[in-house]
Order: sequence, then C-alpha cells, then structure tokens
Amino acid sequence: MRKTWLIFSQAVTVGVALLFVVSTFKPEWLGRSPGRMLPQIVSISQAPVVAADLPALAASATAAGYRAAARAAAPAVVSIVASKLSRQNAQSEDPWFRFFFGERGTQSQPQRGIGSGVIVSPEGYLITNNHVIEGADDIEVQLADGRLAQAKLVGTDPESDVAVLKIQLDKLPSVTFGNTEQLQVGDAVLAIGNPFGVGQTVTAGIVSALGRNQLGINTFENFIQTDAAINPGNSGGALVDASGNLVGINTAIFSRSGGSLGIGFAIPADTARGVMESLVRDGSVVRGWIGVEPRDLTLEMAESLRLPVKSGVLITGVLQNGPAGNGGMKPGDVVVKIADKNIANTAQLFNAVAGLKPGQPASIEVQRGDRAVELKVQVAQRPATQARNER
Repeated sequence: MRKTWLIFSQAVTVGVALLFVVSTFKPEWLGRSPGRMLPQIVSISQAPVVAADLPALAASATAAGYRAAARAAAPAVVSIVASKLSRQNAQSEDPWFRFFFGERGTQSQPQRGIGSGVIVSPEGYLITNNHVIEGADDIEVQLADGRLAQAKLVGTDPESDVAVLKIQLDKLPSVTFGNTEQLQVGDAVLAIGNPFGVGQTVTAGIVSALGRNQLGINTFENFIQTDAAINPGNSGGALVDASGNLVGINTAIFSRSGGSLGIGFAIPADTARGVMESLVRDGSVVRGWIGVEPRDLTLEMAESLRLPVKSGVLITGVLQNGPAGNGGMKPGDVVVKIADKNIANTAQLFNAVAGLKPGQPASIEVQRGDRAVELKVQVAQRPATQARNER
C-alpha cells in the first residue's frame, strides 16, 4: 500500500510539472490564449472603459469643450491701447524753465492704457469698458490675428462703464451673444483678454454669484461674479460660456495686491448689448426716472410697520411734482413690483426704473400699510447728472 501511494504521489507531481510547463510555453495546447494568462500593457487611450474611468473621461470632454469655446470666441477679443497725447506744460513759456529743462521739459510724457474689447458685429462695432478709453485722444485696436486698426469712439455710458468703438477692417470675426437669463451659479465660464499687456490669455472658472450690486463701482450694478482669473488689462474683455457665447464684459476685480484673488466682476452681456444699441442708435443712453428716494426693507422694518410683505423697497422720500408724486406714491409705501418685475431691493428698483421708457405710463405695485395699491406713473427721462440715491 505504501509503495502504491508513493507511485501515485510521484505521478501527480510529474503531471503538475508538465501542466505548468505546457501552460507557460504552449498555452494554445490547452485552448487558452497568452492574453488570458498574463496582463497586457496598453496605452491609456487603448484601455477599456470601466466605471472608474468615467470621471477622467468627463474631465477630458470638458477640456475639449473649453478648447472649442476658446476657438469660437478668442478671435473676436481684441487688445486696446488708449493713449492720451502729451500736454504742454503750463510753465513752458517761462524762459528760465526752458533754460533749465530745455524743450523736452515743456511737455509731459504721453499716457497709455492697455485693456481689452470684444467685436460684436461684422460691421466693426466692439464693446469695452468706459474706464479703458476714458479721456483718450488715440485708440488703437489689435486683433488676435495681428491686424491693427484705429478705432472711432461711437459713445460712452459712464454710469454702466460701457463704451462702444468702431473699426474699419475686412472679414472681422464677431462673438455670439449668449442668454444671460439662463446663466446659473456653477456654470463654467472663460475670461479672455490681455492681462498686463502680455497678449491674449484665456482663463477658466465658474460663475460664483449673480446680481452683485452695491459695490460702489458703477451707478448701475448687476454684476456676474466669477473666479476665472481676471487681472489688469482684462477690463473690457469677454466672459464666455462653455459654448463660446458672450455672457459678460469683464470690468473689475477685488484685490489687495493688484492681481487676481479669484473675485472678478463682469457686466452682463444683455446689459452691455442694450447700452450699445442705444449708443449706436441715439448717441446716448436714455433711462427712466420717477423721482423717489428708496431704502431696502428689512424684516425689522416690516415688523415695526406691521406690513404683510417681508421684501420690497421702502420709499423714504418722493419728489414734489415728480413722476411718482404725480402718480400718487407716498413716503412709507413699499414698492413690490414694477412693470411685472418683482422688486426685492433698491438695486432691482434702480435697474427696473432705468429700463422704463420715458414718456410712457408704468404700472407700479406698492404695499401701503395693510393695503396693496397699484399706481400708474408717467415715467420721465433720467437727468444725466442725476444724484445716485434718487430714482
């Protein structure tokens, strides 16, 4: 019995050894392919798709989308050099001044500012910021393809910080306007411009907030906030969505050092477009005005006044014989709606009133104590030098 077990053990050992040799060197004898026995090394692009790969694939698709957006919008974004010609020094006629400083001392050095702009029509109209070209005697525009052109100033609107220029060149690229009403916090955006004069640059980020106001930057504020890097020189450049459509004009940054801290502000494209159309058509921007002094309604105010509404704008003053006064508005009224637009704060009231057409009646809903009252107000044109706190 012992001898039989020994022979069996030796046979099994030899069989296992033979199986190992055959499976290693001749796996096809066993009906197996080498690829099934040993792992195969392939490039990442050849790797099979598994669940763990999906985030990487999504990131790759997003990156490709950014490339498409940049290619679509970048050709329409230009660099702007605004120059103020040298002025003659007030002491230039003094012979002693000329003796000590010569002819060169009689003139101040020309000033140059660098910014960005966006071509919005094949006819050569482009939008930039008013502060980029304010006071300039000469405005030069350089396209992304290297072409240069002298720009003509069509008009400016300091209250919204929008300026419109026009250039004369053939085959001009232009950007497509996006729908800013559909823009949401978290949407991907690209900022395209000429930061620090280094040349056209594209940065990526998201929409951080909408409707930013009371920043003290412009008279009319309804900014898109973004964390896409915006630096000096980006002013007037494009903020575009992931499809390359224009959603904003980059205007300002929050910074303690002069560089980007991830808090940038852009004028919504629909606002800039409306200003541009008014400047091209009329040479100026016509806004509505009703003659009131508003204040945000707080919960404490609403409770103390025993109001049934919790949001709106409290009217603290009404101009005598002004549009609102003639329409029946009184101090203490709370404006809750203007022309079917809900009003929750003074910035919304300011923008809603400015959007009204002068000479036309407007419906304004107010809360007067415990009563809801609808007023008909004949809108007037906002004076050019209107005080900022008077609507």
